[in-house]
Amino acid sequence: MSPQPGEANEAEGVLNPASGRTPDGRLHLLPRLVATGNVSRVGLAEVMLTDGVPTGVERRGVVLAPDEGWERGANNAGVEDPRTTWIPSLGVHVMTYVAYGPLGPRLALAVSEDLSTWRRLGPVHFSYQPGLDTDLNLFPNKDAVFFPEPVPDPDGRLSYAMLHRPMWDLGWIREGEGVRLPAQITDDRPGIWISYVPVDLVERDITALVYQRDHRLVAMSEFPFEELKIGAGPAPIRVDEGWLLLHHGVSGELVAGTDHQPNVHYAAGAMLLDQADPGHVLARTAEPILSPETADERDGIVPNVVFPTAIEEVDGLHYVFYGMADSKIGVARLDRLA
Repeated sequence: MSPQPGEANEAEGVLNPASGRTPDGRLHLLPRLVATGNVSRVGLAEVMLTDGVPTGVERRGVVLAPDEGWERGANNAGVEDPRTTWIPSLGVHVMTYVAYGPLGPRLALAVSEDLSTWRRLGPVHFSYQPGLDTDLNLFPNKDAVFFPEPVPDPDGRLSYAMLHRPMWDLGWIREGEGVRLPAQITDDRPGIWISYVPVDLVERDITALVYQRDHRLVAMSEFPFEELKIGAGPAPIRVDEGWLLLHHGVSGELVAGTDHQPNVHYAAGAMLLDQADPGHVLARTAEPILSPETADERDGIVPNVVFPTAIEEVDGLHYVFYGMADSKIGVARLDRLA
């Protein structure tokens, strides 16, 4: 998927899609559409298949825009980088997205039965956890995604779990504040965290999904391709060994005060999370499984980026949809090698 000429909502790219199937079984993407001024909306696009392979899209309009006050600032606005998880036990698609509001990027949730009509549940609230010696609500956060079924929380109680990525530098919100780390965290690079909501609370009121608790660090950067930071990609999928999570890793050099970083390199890796304790990493790739190689991945708004955000099964094969250089959307087949 490439920006459509003359389409104002796509003037600065189409990228980082969520995905899902409508009630009639048709496969769709929910791409981030970026208008002039870096204002993002969430669109809907039906995936066209050729001999069972995704080869293009047909646009179905915009399904979420920064219409709420907390999704807009004085000089910014956007609903960005959606991830969607179909949760059968709830009968809805749960969308996590980044609301780019007055205090920068914050997480928010919406739900839908058909991918076209979305009901906002509101911003995510992280409960106070004394052992962390901080309030996670103070910090910008991105790359959130839900597991597709209940999993055990740290106490063994079945819960809906969400992966997310807090960012600890508050200096850009309040000059001089700098990095403020939670207790016992010594690495200030953004990593993958997990939080939970008990099943019984959500079954009584689905809006309970926004009230996250029992926060834990899952993974930090370990290998050269992810030396700057990591973040979760598509919703985890069940495999025989546990939960397979694709993630992005960032290397290179960050330029202070720059929104579109020119000197970074985004690649994709994979982790295997424990089925009995999804906050525990059983194994992970030391080398990327997808790196920027094609012209569309190397040249764009942010060069050298592959950013996986959705996985779908078509005729028994898994396809990964990903952002290409913050400008276009590509697809790759995910094969399991014995």
